[in-house]
Amino acid sequence: MLIIHADDIGLSHSTNRAVIDAFESHSITSGSVMAPCPWFPEFAAWAKNQAGLDVGIHFTLNSEWKYYKFGGVLSACDIPGLLDMEGHFWPTVQQVAIAAKPEQMEKELRAQIDRALALGLKPTHLDSHMGSMYVNPVIFRTAVKVAKEYGLPVSLPYNLLEPVAPFLKSEVTQDMVGVDNFLMLNGSDLNGDWIKMYTDIIKNLVPGLNEIVVHLAYDDDEMKAICVDHEEYGSTWRQKDLDLVSSNEFKALLQRNNIKLVTWKEIQEKVYPR
Repeated sequence: MLIIHADDIGLSHSTNRAVIDAFESHSITSGSVMAPCPWFPEFAAWAKNQAGLDVGIHFTLNSEWKYYKFGGVLSACDIPGLLDMEGHFWPTVQQVAIAAKPEQMEKELRAQIDRALALGLKPTHLDSHMGSMYVNPVIFRTAVKVAKEYGLPVSLPYNLLEPVAPFLKSEVTQDMVGVDNFLMLNGSDLNGDWIKMYTDIIKNLVPGLNEIVVHLAYDDDEMKAICVDHEEYGSTWRQKDLDLVSSNEFKALLQRNNIKLVTWKEIQEKVYPR
């Protein structure tokens, strides 16, 4: 089973256009939204009229770009520990781990989910921008508590988390969903052959739940400005991901390898039957 998942929805107009095009061409099965980002309402306006769309909450605690910055859904006075001196989210995961206060993080997560609901979305799961949600047991337990209240399965990318967050094994409950193989390209792949790298990923998938995370956008002036001095997951990278998942070659690759495409929405219906 494979989820093809688009991260960072709402980050920019370019991102939204690319993700919408990918959903409409059946090039992805899932995605997650960054509710604090200024372009999130644009995507929500489209998504609320799409029956059965699989979109989760990409819990956002970081603002990593050089000039393009954002803070929380809540005001700065409500979440001072989540923000730097300029009122933006911290750029690194390590800074979140040091400064974040669990009670403030809980309020902000609720606000992000509530914003999505208010704009007409029906979130299907909870995952984490840059992995900040998994940085220590206190932050993780806080996120899980909120996710359970909203009926959102929590994504657990086992193969990535076990080496860096061994505490997670003792935290797993039935309403969390272990992704046996959570896969995405990393910085060392920047100049690689995109179709070859994804072909290798597909050919090496194993029985169980697999998830490929892609970062989609058009390589236009807006995205170039956001991603300045940030080649990893930058503007060119995102265009390559979009071209790849939209290609007939990639879709044929999935068919040849007997891949069963699934969604987080299907998982949510199993974990939290309505």
